[in-house]
Amino acid sequence: MDYATLLQILDSTIRLATPLLLACLAGLYSERSGIFDIGLEGKMLMAAMSTGAVAALTGSVWIGLLAGISGAVLFALVHGVASITFRGNQLISGVALNFVASGITVLIAQSLFRQGGRTPPLSGEARFNPITLPFAEALSGVPILGPLYSEVLSGHGALVYIALLAVPVTWWVLFRTRFGLRLRAVGENPASVDTAGISVIRLRYGAVVITGILCGLAGAYMAAGLQAGFGKEMTAGRGYIALAALIFAKWRPWYALMATLLFGFFQALALRPDVIKNTVGFDVPVPALDALPYILTVIVLAGFVGRAIPPRAGGEPYVKER
Repeated sequence: MDYATLLQILDSTIRLATPLLLACLAGLYSERSGIFDIGLEGKMLMAAMSTGAVAALTGSVWIGLLAGISGAVLFALVHGVASITFRGNQLISGVALNFVASGITVLIAQSLFRQGGRTPPLSGEARFNPITLPFAEALSGVPILGPLYSEVLSGHGALVYIALLAVPVTWWVLFRTRFGLRLRAVGENPASVDTAGISVIRLRYGAVVITGILCGLAGAYMAAGLQAGFGKEMTAGRGYIALAALIFAKWRPWYALMATLLFGFFQALALRPDVIKNTVGFDVPVPALDALPYILTVIVLAGFVGRAIPPRAGGEPYVKER
């Protein structure tokens, strides 16, 4: 593999890892507060449809982004009401939202555009256009590091950089702020938080809303950044992969970045069967390459990467003692 090919794969890795990273951070906030959210997939799908539809109708990707975030937050609040207010089973609520999103997104898109459940192709201001970082052209001639900066780090849409920035912001919020301390405490021992006079319900709803916002960004990027419009089941299991990456990362932001980049790298490799052939010396079936991220997900969930201990109060509705 030459350096130019490596740069292309790394560029694809960042693009493909972005929705995984945003969804993984979304799950991190939710599960740190004690709310297991298997419905990341449904929220991403709803956001992708909302963004694709509104961006196609208005011609503005930013209005589409607001619509995508709104759709994901709406689904997140439904999950919050079911899990927090009515103390329902969190896993069942998440799965139900995934099924609802799978059907309602296609139904709405078909009703609006009559294109088989898809939105019209997005272009121009209806998509996230590449952003050239400062000095990218000037440094492109520098050996090794120049092309890495100008071809891999530069030239992505705004949401890619927002996703990367969200990692240190999440670390700071969770581990350096009063809100983060309380959020983590709610996920470990909500009774002690309640005893201190802090509302457990309010904190968990706050985490659920943050989850919806980040899933909205992930879905919007898929519809208006990674691709050019919404298509049926376009998330293709990325919400579940993000959950596997979250377990792999042991619920820590920086580890989440590394885990999602690893998953993104496997997805990027699946798009380059020629590289695999030149590396291993024989043809690898394309379906086998496509299955690589999902095989890694099974390996992670099977516990072959070490034991991951979730928040102790995760998945358990809080009942205030009287």
